[in-house]
Amino acid sequence: MPTISVDHDFPTEITLIPYGIFIPEYNELFLFFVSSKLTADCIVDLLESWWQTVKHRFAHIQKLVINQDNGPENNSRRTQFMKRIVDFGTSSQLTLQLAYYPPYHSKYNPIERCFGWLEQHWNGSLLDTVETVLNFAQTLTFKGKNPVVTLVETVYSTGVKLTTSAMAEIETQIHRLPNLRKWFVEIFAKPT
Repeated sequence: MPTISVDHDFPTEITLIPYGIFIPEYNELFLFFVSSKLTADCIVDLLESWWQTVKHRFAHIQKLVINQDNGPENNSRRTQFMKRIVDFGTSSQLTLQLAYYPPYHSKYNPIERCFGWLEQHWNGSLLDTVETVLNFAQTLTFKGKNPVVTLVETVYSTGVKLTTSAMAEIETQIHRLPNLRKWFVEIFAKPT
């Protein structure tokens, strides 16, 4: 039975914000659809959750390189993000390298291509329910694999940030590459 819709200005019941983690070497895609705001806390929670599900496969890994855009929620000057990512490095005992794509370079970011594949997959279909969105995401196939899809219903608060002195303490645990200070950051695992 066809889905009835209007031609524009749909009334929204819920907005889902996609967030993805892609492991190019294994062609593995993890898609999260967030029903709240995509905040610094949300992003690090998703990274921590993802790491818990895959770390048994990567027990030999001591350094995790995270390529990402330089968005407002996860840039290297975002105090709450940097605090949480430093805490993640410590709790997971990983050295983390954050490599940021500069503005207008998202075409080089593999996760952006994944979102393009998803958009082509649903091919203009009406995404009128959460179930429809999740179904389209789950049935996406790339090189014979389907993504792991998760609906995230946790409510996140916006505007969480550290004081200047608290951020100064976090900065002592961060190494910024000279001449690329905001684009390449390394966080060494602090012994627990």
